[in-house]
Amino acid sequence: MFLIIIFAPRSQVQILKKSFSNKRNISRVLILTLFCSVLLIYSCNPTKYVPEGETLLNGNHIEINDEGVKKVNLIPYIKQKPNKKIFGARFYLGLYNLSNINKDKWPHSWLRNIGEEPVVFDLSSADKSREELQSYVASKGFFDSSVTDSTHTAKRKTDVFYNVNLKKPYTIHNIYYNIADTSIKKLFFFDSVNCMIERGKPYDEDILQAERSRFERYIKDRGFYGFSGDYIKFRIDSTIDKRQVNIYYEVGESTIVDQYNRISYVPHSIYRIKNIFIYPDYIPKEALEGGEAYLSSLDTVNYKGYYFVSPREKPQLKYDLILQSFYLKPGLIYNVTNTEQTQNHFLSLKSYRLVNIFFDETSPPEDYSGTEKFLNCQVQLTLLSQQSFNVEVEGTNSAGNLGGALNLVYQHKNLFHGAEQFDMKLKGAFEAVTQASTKLQSTQEYGFETSLRFPKFLGPFLKKEAFVRNYNPTTTILAAYNYQNMPFYTRTIVNATFGYTWSAHNYQTHIVNPLQMNIVKLLSIDTAFQRRIENSSYLAYSYKDVMILGANYSLIYNNQKIQKSRDYWFLRFNAEASGNLLSLASSLAGLKKSAEDAYNILGQPFAQYFRTDIDVRYNVIINDVSSAVYRGFVGIGIPYGNSKAIPFEKQYFGGGANGIRAWQVRSLGPGSYSSGEKGFVNQTADIKLEGNAEYRFKLFWILEGALFLDAGNIWTFNSDPSRPGAQFKFTSFLDDIAVGTGTGLRFDFKFVIGRVDLGMKLRDPALSGTSKWIFLSEPYNRNDFAIVLGIGYPF
Repeated sequence: MFLIIIFAPRSQVQILKKSFSNKRNISRVLILTLFCSVLLIYSCNPTKYVPEGETLLNGNHIEINDEGVKKVNLIPYIKQKPNKKIFGARFYLGLYNLSNINKDKWPHSWLRNIGEEPVVFDLSSADKSREELQSYVASKGFFDSSVTDSTHTAKRKTDVFYNVNLKKPYTIHNIYYNIADTSIKKLFFFDSVNCMIERGKPYDEDILQAERSRFERYIKDRGFYGFSGDYIKFRIDSTIDKRQVNIYYEVGESTIVDQYNRISYVPHSIYRIKNIFIYPDYIPKEALEGGEAYLSSLDTVNYKGYYFVSPREKPQLKYDLILQSFYLKPGLIYNVTNTEQTQNHFLSLKSYRLVNIFFDETSPPEDYSGTEKFLNCQVQLTLLSQQSFNVEVEGTNSAGNLGGALNLVYQHKNLFHGAEQFDMKLKGAFEAVTQASTKLQSTQEYGFETSLRFPKFLGPFLKKEAFVRNYNPTTTILAAYNYQNMPFYTRTIVNATFGYTWSAHNYQTHIVNPLQMNIVKLLSIDTAFQRRIENSSYLAYSYKDVMILGANYSLIYNNQKIQKSRDYWFLRFNAEASGNLLSLASSLAGLKKSAEDAYNILGQPFAQYFRTDIDVRYNVIINDVSSAVYRGFVGIGIPYGNSKAIPFEKQYFGGGANGIRAWQVRSLGPGSYSSGEKGFVNQTADIKLEGNAEYRFKLFWILEGALFLDAGNIWTFNSDPSRPGAQFKFTSFLDDIAVGTGTGLRFDFKFVIGRVDLGMKLRDPALSGTSKWIFLSEPYNRNDFAIVLGIGYPF
């Protein structure tokens, strides 16, 4: 898009400026300039800057005659990769070719910098790739299989074809063990059930390497501090019949080199921890500059068998809290897993900047006569700054409504010297509200929020050290007050929460809030707005004073690893219930219901409902410049007892920057209901189904592109006569599904990602004709398109 503007004459730039001043033409200009830019880039001759006599690498093709090896596992072994493609064309090569290679001034140098120079076919790289592929298939047991390569060149473009001819893989016939050290031999056979090498399975070097790592950790967890994987060797005998191999599993003894460089072999030693020295306030800079003088200025205190080495003043963190994080104890044998867990637990306290743990070999106790050796453990803990005050200016994005906020934040990371984290925030926010049938309006929000997080469970249960060490539990107490000035009403919200969080294995996080209270007080409401919502008992009930007192539970699963670029899943499950205890107490106390057939507590009704939803996302990494993301969302809220509708804050809505982007926020549904252009455009409901698919790709500079497809809707649980077609019915809900598609741009500023999405309706459940697919029933108009702005990715 920017290339057209850069190279256009001044008169054309003025035309573009005038076009952008008219909101109706924004989508047309966006589509036209994007299309022209892509057309210009893709029309460039890809071999423009390929040297004479050379050819462009057009592609690598792998053919496998058997399913024993997956093609995706072979691709990393190909040394030379062709230029990256988007939608089947070399977009980055096109950018490079737009430049004049003989000119260094802008924009030519810039185009070459953001583009990608042509990948010239290299025969030696193809030969190395063939050798690497041959080595890989042999490592999977296909010893006598072959890999051949061939090339095809046309129009100065070369394709390389790798033909992998697999034969039947060699399998493991028998495993012979040669373990010289009797102590390690006993441990091995005690743990042999966990050995990853199995008779009858195909030979696989990756399995051998995994077994080496597994057994090394197993041995080091049993006190063998000096043991390493270098002592584990595998010898392979493939000379036996029937395409089988014998594996010789060997574990060598420890080597000792004397003063005359003579090598001798001795059994591996077991190491036991003699003393643990903890430096709770270690300052690396002072230690480097002061040396021995710094260490001599520290006091050593023995507390519960641990030596604390710290300055003479009172330590920042309580000794008991520090010991709570320890998996290591004096007198126990060395254990590498416990060492790693100790380090991770200290870092999870969010009070330490650096955690270093190392061991020194030391002399045994005076009265010891055994063969074990001893270690001193040194633990250096470097604290973070304990208090901070920040002024934050942030952009906000509430379902596509953009705005800004100014926050004054105070934080204390060690309030009671037990790694308690105290946060207090004063907030002022402004947000623009965009709706299809109203002019641009705004909301203002002011309030404060304070929270206190304890690195343990507060309560009479689960206080055992084993639980704390394994699950890293925290307790959070939160209180907040917000004043909201909305376009049609003004209200205050008071919130108080008491809850627990703990991490489980396998990428899981659990959040339980046994006490969550919200008190919503409506201060004023626009008269015209009130008349509109009174036509619907559902909407009228949603805009009343209400107390929410209940509990909720959340499960989060996320197996994304930042260090590794791979496909990953994200799942969040929520469940909450409110009002049941208050309803029971009101009934037992014999309270009378109000004229609205509801119990009142402190002069206002309380909400009674059950709500649950699940959000599942799957991210597929296609290559280093493109990915695909799939998302599904299902949610339902059921009001009962003291409520005719779930509270407005808990209701679902459709459309907007994080939903079905062809509809403006809260303008979709519920069901097949249509409010019309002059009707109420803040539609909410009790049930939500939504599915999204998005293809993301990097363009150039800070620009990224996306294509997306969204589908779904919202529905009410109970019948709402004022909104016909809004209720969810199993027999007809599929006919209420809205479908939208579109394209978007993302602006990666590193610290924040800005987003512009252009959505187009494909299927509108509010249409009353023979077909709800717009392109089959009526011409498109401007109401069938939506431009939504957002901050961050939509999901």
